[in-house]
Amino acid sequence: MKIFYKFLFILLSLLILSLVYIHYPSTTKDDITIQRKEAPITKDIIETNLPRIDEGDCVEEAINKETNANQNGWVLIWQDEFENNCLDSSKWNVEDWAAEKNNELQYYSPKNVKVEDGVLKLISKKEQFKGKDYTSGAVYTQGKFDFLYGKAEMRAKLPAGQGMFPAFWMMTDKENTWLPEIDIMEMLGHLPDQVWMVSHWLGEDGKLKSVSDTFKGPDFTKDFHTFGIVWTPDSITWFIDDLERFTISKNIPSESMYLYLNTAVGGNWPGSPDQATVFPVSFEIDYVRVYKGNGE
Repeated sequence: MKIFYKFLFILLSLLILSLVYIHYPSTTKDDITIQRKEAPITKDIIETNLPRIDEGDCVEEAINKETNANQNGWVLIWQDEFENNCLDSSKWNVEDWAAEKNNELQYYSPKNVKVEDGVLKLISKKEQFKGKDYTSGAVYTQGKFDFLYGKAEMRAKLPAGQGMFPAFWMMTDKENTWLPEIDIMEMLGHLPDQVWMVSHWLGEDGKLKSVSDTFKGPDFTKDFHTFGIVWTPDSITWFIDDLERFTISKNIPSESMYLYLNTAVGGNWPGSPDQATVFPVSFEIDYVRVYKGNGE
């Protein structure tokens, strides 16, 4: 009987050993296949692929602009897509000034300039501030960006209402004069379906000279539209929604110019707001882009 139990014990031991061997087979260096792994993504690698935004600064995220950078012979040289929730101070100055021209009624205040949801907003309000009855917003690139010849374009929704006077324009950096001046887009809020395209210069007699045309289209206060020019040594051509609307070939500026965006309130041309004007109202800009001709 003891022999039987001893034989049974040995048999069970062999069975257990064989099962262990099957489950954990022996391996050699040649038998091992090492699966290649991708390099782990570390915090340092992530940071090098993103812009660093220091406190108080506004640095736009790196966005793929291939479709915009090169199109129909144009090369993108400057842009603001307003992707962050603050204005990029490396690109824009903010006006802080009581308007002293054309009998305008607004004070340009930095608090009326905001960037929200990918849009620059120049906000006009009915409020008394530093001797003015209205406040509004204005930004410009003087000392930070200017260019000589090329294509400038803005996509924007314009403010409505009697007395509103939004503009996208260019002028040279000179003392005691703003001339020459190219008005890419001007609109009067009580005529929301009309856009003015204007060029101003100083005549030989020392007086202001101007040439202009208007385009009547849809209500530009209801949705976003594009407004731009192509400026060459021989001509200026205005475009609205990518279609040519007006061209001039005389008295073309031949000096670098910077960009200006603003909404005036009241003044000689638009007249004062009335009871039907709803405040606050915003001039909303989706982007501003400047291109050079390929090869320039």
